[in-house]
Amino acid sequence: MNHPVSRRPALVTALALACSVALTSCTAGPATGPGRAAASPASADPATRPGLKAFYGQRLRWRDCDTEGYLCARLTVPRDYDNPGDGRTFVLPVARAEAGKPDRRIGSLVYNPGGPGAAGVQSLQEGMDEAFGRAARDRFDIVTFDPRGVGASVPALTCTASDDEAEEEATTDPPAAEGVAPLHPRTEEERTAAAEGARAATEDCERHSGGLLRHVGTQDAARDLDVLRAALGERELTYLGWSYGTSLGTAYAELFPRRVRAMVLDGAIDPSLDWSQRVISQSAGFRRSVDDYADHCAEVAGDSCPADSPDAIRALIEGLYTRAEREPLPVSDDSAYAEYGGMDATAVLDAVSMAMYTPEDQWEPLSRALAAADAGDATELGALDEEEPAPAEEDPAPEDTTDATEEESGGEDHGATEDLTPVDNEGAALTAVNCLDVPHPRDLAAYWDALPRAEKAAGVYGTAGVTAELTCRGWPSGGRTPHRVDADGVVPVLVVGTTGDPSTPYEEAVSLADQFPGGMLLTYEGMGHTAYGRGGACVTEKVDAYLVGLEPVRPGATC
Repeated sequence: MNHPVSRRPALVTALALACSVALTSCTAGPATGPGRAAASPASADPATRPGLKAFYGQRLRWRDCDTEGYLCARLTVPRDYDNPGDGRTFVLPVARAEAGKPDRRIGSLVYNPGGPGAAGVQSLQEGMDEAFGRAARDRFDIVTFDPRGVGASVPALTCTASDDEAEEEATTDPPAAEGVAPLHPRTEEERTAAAEGARAATEDCERHSGGLLRHVGTQDAARDLDVLRAALGERELTYLGWSYGTSLGTAYAELFPRRVRAMVLDGAIDPSLDWSQRVISQSAGFRRSVDDYADHCAEVAGDSCPADSPDAIRALIEGLYTRAEREPLPVSDDSAYAEYGGMDATAVLDAVSMAMYTPEDQWEPLSRALAAADAGDATELGALDEEEPAPAEEDPAPEDTTDATEEESGGEDHGATEDLTPVDNEGAALTAVNCLDVPHPRDLAAYWDALPRAEKAAGVYGTAGVTAELTCRGWPSGGRTPHRVDADGVVPVLVVGTTGDPSTPYEEAVSLADQFPGGMLLTYEGMGHTAYGRGGACVTEKVDAYLVGLEPVRPGATC
């Protein structure tokens, strides 16, 4: 799920997926014993703690976002919940789309789009509210936020040097030898190179964001979510989380089980899996999805398919991996991969894997790109994910509640018009959250021992996933352990699982629904990542009926 912060412009890696664990590795809740996470007792209401009263007493000051039709604000939360009065904070951007029928408004529906590392405010301004059904949009304000360290959060994580720092480092440090990284490191030389690359990535994050790395975990983000609930004026939380957002929702339900009004977790992550089980689960999901692509390419992509049979498509993809392990695939001079000599095998695997998220949108361009790469030009393949990052919205400074909630500027002027989003922020946040949330072994042998199991379960998708986890070997520990959900008193939670989900396999949705007391499972029989917003009217109607009217989903419900 995690992928080392790459020095290449590759996608975040099959297991670092943009929305899950091997990608979304987050678990929730502090360990209180083997496999257990503590729920917060009702008597220990954090809003009553002297150090947190000012944060819980905030009211959001809304103004127009840069994008018409949306309102923006900022929320201040403590950097360290164990010491909330030390003056160190995160200031989190918040955005909302107002209910379509304000006279029938139920309240706020807060969502997280995934990641970890996805900026909620940017997603909303790009139209994420349209993913919700009409019934939900009419009855709720659709609200989201950038989690601590993510997007335009102040401060924000970064694992790369600024332009000035990079120029200085270039004059003092000799360039590192890159070489071609194999998808399955077998020799001592290959394994040493993989471990050294991961160590360098960890050191980069420590160098540029060391003071933040212990404070960006999912449990703290869940506490921020409760501060947001209070700032919105809501007695209970109505929440929908996609992919990594299911980990955030699970953490919230464990910490604040009696503050949940309704919760939908779509594209579930099972908190009971350890790091290697997560890698193997997700890697197997990607391999199955690539097989689905080969089997169904003609139905979805038509004449664009890169070969004329499923077996030929599989052979073409495997051939590209093999060729890219020997020598990077050629790209044009204007490609982001040109300075690296082309696309190596990890970059190719990333591009193929990430295209499994939305077959309806991505399989046709992937097919054309694969055909071109097979013919000797991987430029299209390398460009599949190239998008200009949207600028951060201009927000007013947070309301000053007390001295304890002052924004820490670090000596810089964070003006309202400044773009606060580091260029590498999503990848940095993904690595930081995943590594902190899931305990990883320090001993290199544990990773090499996992390679045969990963290869058997998922081929090169599994071995690449295990290698990607090496970055977490030297990461700060969050002190949590895998555990089954502990959320006594929570209302029935609705878990949505897609049978052909590449990133958050269906089996994890089944498991998560079973772990919640009164948990409900809605199955979407289809391909691609998550279901609500892309799985058709059946999914939308059932989820909206639950969110709006709290209507239960019957056992065995399938769309």
